[in-house]
Amino acid sequence: MVDFKGSHYLKEVMLYAVFFYVRYAVSYRSLEDILAERGVPIDHATLNRWVVKYSPLIAAQAKCRKYKPSGSWRMDETYIEVKGKWMYFYRAVTKHGKTLDFMLSEHRFIKKLTRLMKGFKSFQSASATLDGIDVAHMIRKQQFSTSGQSAFQQFAALAA
Repeated sequence: MVDFKGSHYLKEVMLYAVFFYVRYAVSYRSLEDILAERGVPIDHATLNRWVVKYSPLIAAQAKCRKYKPSGSWRMDETYIEVKGKWMYFYRAVTKHGKTLDFMLSEHRFIKKLTRLMKGFKSFQSASATLDGIDVAHMIRKQQFSTSGQSAFQQFAALAA
């Protein structure tokens, strides 16, 4: 359970802000403007602190609730060039080296989402933000058991 005690804002406001930041390609300043238009005046630095604080906590809850693979396996990742364009190649292998699955993908949407961020100032900030982005991506790929909940409702349920 994610603890929101001592916060000056409602839990729902903070969750919406974190969710929209990690799910959509939006900068902190743009999100600040969006929230201000909806009557929630907040500074972009506060939004950053929320993402850094709550994304890892929600990600930890997501990892506990995610479907578990059977048996032991490892992920192998590399870049390969396809028609002059670099692509990610992922491979899931057992501890004995047998391939379970593989996937070739363009550079993930994460580049699109982080482009507006113009880099990270610390490892902790990058790690926390990417944790949240991955949780939003797992929700989008329907990796959690849900009963007709929206993406935000699933995100909020992870914090409950």
